[in-house]
Amino acid sequence: QVQLVESGGGLVQAGGSLRLSCAASGRSFSGYLMAWFRQAPGKEREFVARITRSGITTYYADSVKGRFTISRDNAKNTVTLQMSSLKPEDTAVYYCAATIFGGREPGEYTYWGQGTQVTVSS
Repeated sequence: QVQLVESGGGLVQAGGSLRLSCAASGRSFSGYLMAWFRQAPGKEREFVARITRSGITTYYADSVKGRFTISRDNAKNTVTLQMSSLKPEDTAVYYCAATIFGGREPGEYTYWGQGTQVTVSS
């Protein structure tokens, strides 16, 4: 079992930055692939970024590549999403997720946080 709690969301102007954090509790955090997803009103949940167990390899959606950075600290059981050059279309609820094996599909992830709202004003 892994419990995930996101923090760091808020309101920011276009072009600004935000840093989201996800704190994990439970055993063997380093044994999980970690990812961030987002869901805008009226849209399906979509993949944003993921990071391997070691933190060495990262993957990004094309829409955020070059603007967002995912990282993790296995000693502190945290995963972070640094977001810069934010756009109004980045507005969504952002979710942290964990899985043993998975890729870009929400259904591949077993554990989810409650989400944190990010709103980017134009």
